[in-house]
Amino acid sequence: MVRADGRAPTDMRPVTITPGVNPYAEGSALCRFGRTEVMCTASVEQGAPRWMTAEGDPRGWVTAEYAMLPRSTHTRTGRKSNQGGRAREISRLVGRSLRAAADLERLAGYTIKIDCDVLVADGGTRTAAISGGWVALALALKGLGRHPAMELAAVSVGRVDGQLLTDLCYVEDSAAELDMNLVMAPGGHLVEVQATGERGTFTSDELADLLAMGAQAAEQIFAAQRGALKVN
Repeated sequence: MVRADGRAPTDMRPVTITPGVNPYAEGSALCRFGRTEVMCTASVEQGAPRWMTAEGDPRGWVTAEYAMLPRSTHTRTGRKSNQGGRAREISRLVGRSLRAAADLERLAGYTIKIDCDVLVADGGTRTAAISGGWVALALALKGLGRHPAMELAAVSVGRVDGQLLTDLCYVEDSAAELDMNLVMAPGGHLVEVQATGERGTFTSDELADLLAMGAQAAEQIFAAQRGALKVN
């Protein structure tokens, strides 16, 4: 199967991560998966959230906010729509994922807030947000003399017209029978799996194939992340 953009089923779109794009943020990166573009910035703040202080939790914290700019899609989306359920759900996903990549004990005394703003949406915005957000987080940690606990990347996989595909663009995602987002560490290790049979069920064999496809694609993202950190 040759896809609409000419890719083979297991091919990622071109991945580009440009570090240091915001001169004011402690860490930043512009992450591109094909036409999808997400600006990720990391802000370092003193102290931990009140609930952690109240519970006597000595660790630091990492949290995230995700939003789509009003004309990141085919039609304008009002700014208030970015405060809805989808934006909150993706914000929580990004935050959970990036906390898994940070050593919160060594971050004691600090909170890092990751803002992920979608400039152009063509599918895979949450996976680009996590992948770019990790670079922004790594740069912010570097400024504190710390390092991420592990590398982290995210990629979408799914089934469209009976064909298993890697890194779905918008046209594919909107027609998917199965949609899955994978948050991964190197070696195929999983941090989070979001999978929905939107138009029917899927088999354990398909699940295994999709996990393998995701692990292969994640290596391309890891390479882009490593290159971005070397540039910076």
